[in-house]
Amino acid sequence: MRPAAGEVLHFSEDPTIEVFRPQATYVWAVGHDRAPDYWFPRQCPRAMAWLGPSTTPEDQARIIGPGSGSRVHAVEYGWLEAMRTVELYAYRLPAAQFSLHDAALVATTDVKPFGPPERVGDLFELHDEAGIQLRVLNRLHDFWAEVITSTLEFSGIRLRNARA
Repeated sequence: MRPAAGEVLHFSEDPTIEVFRPQATYVWAVGHDRAPDYWFPRQCPRAMAWLGPSTTPEDQARIIGPGSGSRVHAVEYGWLEAMRTVELYAYRLPAAQFSLHDAALVATTDVKPFGPPERVGDLFELHDEAGIQLRVLNRLHDFWAEVITSTLEFSGIRLRNARA
């Protein structure tokens, strides 16, 4: 589930949105590379790390693991059932209306999707097909502490919802 040329994606559990209106300034979307960051239930805390141009072999082996690809996503056990059962949808939006803001894409005006949303489907299968390691942990914070002090690229979303 990635955008095609000229598109960006907005992921939502609401399949009834007809027009996206800026919420606190922006309409948020993601491009091809960051779409996997949103293959989760909205409130699910997740820590993600991937190889970057400055990643050392030591950090790759320590965080991602030998033979485990170039990217890892981590969630807590308590979110597995939500990942199995969530009804997640992707809206395809015109990329021309968006500009880069940090790692996301934003629009400051109303945006109409190209059509109805597409059901994203099995989140575990998406990770598998993309070659992304999905790691399940008791607590995200210990993993996150290692990731943010490594040479890997990283992103953490909804970490405030993780176990203390």
